[in-house]
Amino acid sequence: MSSAPDPRGQGALLERALRRDRQLTAAFLLLLWLLACAYLLTGAGMGGAMAMMSHHPESNLHAAYLLVAMWWAMMLAMMVPSAAPTILLFCAVHRQGQAGGTLRGPPPVAAFALGYLGVWFAFSLAASALQWGLSRSTIFSPESMIIRPKWLVVALLLLASAYQLSPMKRACLTHCRSPASFLAAHWRPRAIGAVRLGILHGGYCLGCCWALMLLLFAGGVMNIFWIVLLSTLVLVERLVPAGYAVRRLVGFLLLVTGAVLVLG
Repeated sequence: MSSAPDPRGQGALLERALRRDRQLTAAFLLLLWLLACAYLLTGAGMGGAMAMMSHHPESNLHAAYLLVAMWWAMMLAMMVPSAAPTILLFCAVHRQGQAGGTLRGPPPVAAFALGYLGVWFAFSLAASALQWGLSRSTIFSPESMIIRPKWLVVALLLLASAYQLSPMKRACLTHCRSPASFLAAHWRPRAIGAVRLGILHGGYCLGCCWALMLLLFAGGVMNIFWIVLLSTLVLVERLVPAGYAVRRLVGFLLLVTGAVLVLG
C-alpha cells in the first residue's frame, strides 16, 4: 500500500529548488554585469573609434567590431540591474508551475535572457551604425565621442523630454514596473516561449529607454558619469514607487535644460 505524498516534504523540495534557481540566476546576472562594467572601465576598445577614421577596410572592420562590443557592454551594464527582478520572477513562476504539474523541466532562464539581451544587441547595432555615420561628418568628435553643434544637443534634449512625457513611455514603463502582470499576459511554454517572452520584455525596456540612451551622444558615449546617471534613472523609474513621478520630473528637467541652452 503506497503512502500519500507529504505536502510539507514537497513544499520543502520546492523551496530548495527556488532558492537554488534564484542563487544561480542572480550569480549569472551579477557575473554578466561585472564583466560588462569591467570592459567599460578598461576602455571598451575606444581605440576602435579612432580607427573608424581610417580608410583601410581591415581597420574599419575591426573598429566596427569594437564599436558594437562597446555599445553592447554599455547596454548590459545599464540594463541588467533593472531587468534582474523580472528574470528572477520568471524563474520562480516556472518552478511553481513545475511543482503544480503544468510545466516540465528546469526553468529556461538562459532562453529568456537570450531573447532579452538580443533586443539590446540589436539596439547596439543601430547605435553603432549611427555613431559610425556621425563620425564621418563634422558634427561628431571621434576623440570625445560627443556631438558638437549646440542645436543638435538641444534637439536630443527636447526629443528625450517629449518622449519622457508621452503616453508611449508611460505604457512601456507600466509593463516594466509590473513583471507579474507581464508574465501572466504573455507566458508561453518551453524554451521558444521563453525566448519570445524575453524579446517582448526587452522590447518594452527599449521602449522605455531608447530616447534616454541617445543622450549619450550629447554627454559622451563613454562618459562613465553619464552611464551611471542614466542607469540609476532607469532603475529608479522601474523599481521605486514614485517611478511615474520621476519620469515626469526628468521630462521637465530635460525641457528646461534645452530651453536654457537655447536662451544661452
